[in-house]
Amino acid sequence: MDYLRTPEDRFLDLPGFGYQPRYADIGDGENGTLRMAYVDEGPVDGPPVLLLHGQPTWSFLYRAMIPVLAAAGLRAIAPDLIGFGRSDKPSHLTDYSTLRHVEWTRALVFDHLDLSEATLVGQDWGGLIGLRLAAENPGRFARLVAANTLLPSGDEPMPDIWWDFRRAVERARTLDISRVVQGGCRTQLSPEVRAAYDAPFPTEQHKVAARAFPLLVPTAPTDPASTANRSAWAALSTSDTPVLVAFSDSDPITGHWSPVLQQAFPGARGREHPVIAGAGHFLQEDAGPELARHVVEFVRNGRSGRVRQSV
Repeated sequence: MDYLRTPEDRFLDLPGFGYQPRYADIGDGENGTLRMAYVDEGPVDGPPVLLLHGQPTWSFLYRAMIPVLAAAGLRAIAPDLIGFGRSDKPSHLTDYSTLRHVEWTRALVFDHLDLSEATLVGQDWGGLIGLRLAAENPGRFARLVAANTLLPSGDEPMPDIWWDFRRAVERARTLDISRVVQGGCRTQLSPEVRAAYDAPFPTEQHKVAARAFPLLVPTAPTDPASTANRSAWAALSTSDTPVLVAFSDSDPITGHWSPVLQQAFPGARGREHPVIAGAGHFLQEDAGPELARHVVEFVRNGRSGRVRQSV
């Protein structure tokens, strides 16, 4: 598999993100290997929290959450999905599929890091990939946090605003990564932060994964990922793994999924789920410390979490 690797000097002096990157070689699915990057902070023997980003961000998105989690004694692990951040970037659209993203991520977190009893925090595609991992690897996760995410099977239509986004990505001759991130935030990003989101993508060829992700969302029942996503729904709909649904109040793309997840997953029912005010799609950017505090509380409360009192 042909791939690009972003030069390390693109990642110098990132604001608020001076963490040492770590790397693992994983199989690319074609008898080769890809280098996958991740940040691993906090006590090594602390309860692990897996922080999965979506499109078109990278682990930099979690920079305001990592110190809160680590200070609470949790081990914060934030990978860069293949095609993003410091991870290798396969060169062709056809290199990417949901199945491959799930397998690449599984290879890192289970084969390389051997995580167990982990807490998943998944946002955007990080939730879709993470929920698949949880459904297909029962027993590896102690609890799940779904944050502005979805698990589509193509059986229900995607909202018009998502189709507008997909068409814009498909048609853009130059994909402005930091502009996409800014469009998903309520706060105004500084030039330095915007530059950090652009850092992994020095050329248009480096942005293939960012262009691929919208095309991989199932929009019809016969899409390649539809069957596996339905199976994930079936598994999670009978699982007692605790689930916290932590959505923002201002995400027009995934907002309607919050009540769906709360009702579908037994581990989410009867629980008090936070709605984070004043945050957009990228709630880690708009309200990272607040989201991190909810994660800390969820982990500390063990399997019960915070449950509503009966009236």
